[in-house]
Amino acid sequence: MSENDTLLINEIFLSIQGESLSTGEPTTFVRLSGCPLRCSYCDTSYAFKDGKTLSYAEILKKIRENKTKYVTVTGGEPLAQKNCFKFLDTIAPNYEVSLETSNAYSIKSIHKDVIIVLDVKTPKSNESDSNIEDNYNHLKNNDQIKFVICDQEDYEWSVEYMYKHKLNDKCKVLFSPSYEEMDPKYLAEMILKDNIPVRLQIQLHKFLWGDARGK
Repeated sequence: MSENDTLLINEIFLSIQGESLSTGEPTTFVRLSGCPLRCSYCDTSYAFKDGKTLSYAEILKKIRENKTKYVTVTGGEPLAQKNCFKFLDTIAPNYEVSLETSNAYSIKSIHKDVIIVLDVKTPKSNESDSNIEDNYNHLKNNDQIKFVICDQEDYEWSVEYMYKHKLNDKCKVLFSPSYEEMDPKYLAEMILKDNIPVRLQIQLHKFLWGDARGK
């Protein structure tokens, strides 16, 4: 098994997509291990280190067993593994693939058919200094930008940041309340009050299964 065709995998599971514009779709999730970031609201710290090395063939076999057309590659931070780029090239022609990635790694070389869900880090995440502004030059119309918002200050920062970088002109922008930290109703009311051109995103899987792993 070539080291160039392997990934350190935390888990592969079938679930309902709880985030992004494909919310509600049955989806196979491929969760890669490892992440250099330590966001305040992280709910997948178990993926920082735990994992098993699998070949692309072994990963694809597990994906095929779930019989879904949607595949989401997530983490941890999937782009922290350099082989992730080649893996995305491998699966993109055969599935509708989305990549959930922080804004801490360049997205320039990601396969053109992969939908990028770019998580722009807010101040309360404690990782806003990790944001790579050049990434916004490589977004496609069908990509998505996500802000996880923890409080009023995060909301105001996110609105200002979005307009400053003209992110709503590049692709769809999602505002997501940090689970059990930001009141979704309050965030919805603020979006309406300020007439912000964003989409409210509530983590559907959290409401269905809470913090259950593999969901």
